[in-house]
Amino acid sequence: MAIFVVHEHHATHLHYDFRLEVDGVLKSWAIPKGPSLNPSDKRLAIMVDDHLLEYASFEGYIPEGQYGAGKVIIWDKGTYEILNGSLKEGKLEIFLFGKKLRGAFVLLKLKGKDKEWLLIKKKDEFADLTKKRNH
Repeated sequence: MAIFVVHEHHATHLHYDFRLEVDGVLKSWAIPKGPSLNPSDKRLAIMVDDHLLEYASFEGYIPEGQYGAGKVIIWDKGTYEILNGSLKEGKLEIFLFGKKLRGAFVLLKLKGKDKEWLLIKKKDEFADLTKKRNH
C-alpha cells in the first residue's frame, strides 16, 4: 500500500493539501475547504506541483518570502489503496486508511480543466451524513 497525507496549510488562506504517493512522489492537490466525510460535499481540489516523499512528514513553518509561506501541520495521514481507475483517466477511486479520513473516495477531474478536480466521499460505513458542510 502507498501513503497519503493531508497537510493543514495556513498560508495566505487556510487550505488543506491532499497528497498521494504515486510513482515515488507525492501527487498533490490544494483543497480550499478541506476534505469532507459527507458524500454530498464535492470538494474542489486544485492539482499543484508534485512533492518529494520526504515531505509527507513535514510540519513547521515555510518562511516569509517563499512559496506557500506559513504554518503547516499534518492533519491526517495513513495508507491508501486504489479501488478503480487512474489519474491519467481522470477518475481515481481510492480507499483511505487514516485516522480522520477512512473509506472510499473518488478524485474526479473536471472536464475541460487542466488542474481542477473534485474530491468526493463515497457512501459507505465511514461516511458521515449528519455533518453539515463546514464551509
